[in-house]
Amino acid sequence: MKSFALLSAVLALPFAAAAQLAPPPADADIQKMVGELSADRLKDDIYKLVSFGTRHTLSDTKDKKRGIGAARRWVEDEFRKYAKASGGRLKVEQDTFTVKPDGRRVDVKTVMANVMATLPGTDPNDNRVFIVSGHLDSRVTDVMNRTADAPGANDDGSGVATVMELARVMSTRKFPCTIVFVAVQGEEQSLIGSGYLAKKAKQLNWNVVGMLNNDIVGNSHGHDPDLSDAGRVRVFSEGVPANETPEQAQLRRQLSSENDSPSRQLARYAKQAGEQYVSGHQVELEYRPDRFLRGGDHTPFNQQGYAAIRFSEMNEDFTHQHQDLRTEAGRQYGDLPEFVDYEYLRKNTGVNLATLAGLALAPAAPQNVGVLTAGLTNRTQLKWEAPATGRQPAGYVVLMRETSSPVWQQRFPAQGLTADLPHSKDNYIFGVAAVDAQGHESLPVIPKPVR
Repeated sequence: MKSFALLSAVLALPFAAAAQLAPPPADADIQKMVGELSADRLKDDIYKLVSFGTRHTLSDTKDKKRGIGAARRWVEDEFRKYAKASGGRLKVEQDTFTVKPDGRRVDVKTVMANVMATLPGTDPNDNRVFIVSGHLDSRVTDVMNRTADAPGANDDGSGVATVMELARVMSTRKFPCTIVFVAVQGEEQSLIGSGYLAKKAKQLNWNVVGMLNNDIVGNSHGHDPDLSDAGRVRVFSEGVPANETPEQAQLRRQLSSENDSPSRQLARYAKQAGEQYVSGHQVELEYRPDRFLRGGDHTPFNQQGYAAIRFSEMNEDFTHQHQDLRTEAGRQYGDLPEFVDYEYLRKNTGVNLATLAGLALAPAAPQNVGVLTAGLTNRTQLKWEAPATGRQPAGYVVLMRETSSPVWQQRFPAQGLTADLPHSKDNYIFGVAAVDAQGHESLPVIPKPVR
């Protein structure tokens, strides 16, 4: 890792000399955590989830071996094992709530629960929260069939196993801010558990900086067309924020900044971090809120104004999703565990870990980032304020890319609260991130025009 003295020297370089700086330095402990992720444990967890027969949201909650209740209790028990290994720092609960019949996908009054494991931050002055989720419930062809076997190995046992493995590994470390690992209920019945949690976060004024949703992340071999994509994972992100105000919409149109929402910045960060720490694995940026005309558990967080993204495998095999278990014309239908690629799932879990750990270790993002517009010039002058929460950064970095580029192309270190770059704001998009002495970067903030 870079020492503070070395980083200070780098930050003091003139912008022109710093333009070709390498990406942020790798963190040896993040690399070690990624290496601790186990494909065998992911496999064991998915087979255990499948053993509950069905995890349909409206299935039995009292049976000790079958149904959503048994599955919830098992995930909670596993979280408690991780909590013990963490020295009691990981806090575990079933966050219960009652849902009334909605005339659509809930036909009886139902008590549901999100199974949560919260790793509190070590800095009492850092109120940032990061959330990573998968959905515990499963289904077959008929979304209201609560009794048939619905193994849900990939949809979404893969997401729940990802969350569990992240909690197991990351709870042995300390982070200045809070990380919430959650298996939500009710996704298949219209995003009920995530909707409840997103509204709760808003009501309690949680400072949710980023939410990562993992849904269908374990199969590397698609169907229709028949494709193998063991080396790629998709990350979906909204462009126009779901809660955009008329004033924000006007500014977005003026700046053509529809590709620079907070969720898009989170997706870019996941691509950079994932590809840095998971060798040979590509994170494909998908500029849609979700798959074509579809949604997931990140959607309610977007609706509440939070940066939230979805990870999903590259090419889904629909014969193994939302299907009654059967064999037709020699083809096996159903979401069974033998169709999951566990090494592929381990890599996708690593992308999540690199993203979460990098952001949680970094300082909070700078505030009130602005680009000066008082004078006509081909230079770009930026100013900003220090983060509003947590420790102070060692410095800052200005990121730059061409307007047509999907990813950041250059970085310029800066130690103060201003920057003057010999590059025109007409031709480039800029962002400012905070950085600590080890090189961990916050999410970048896109500047607003100021005089």
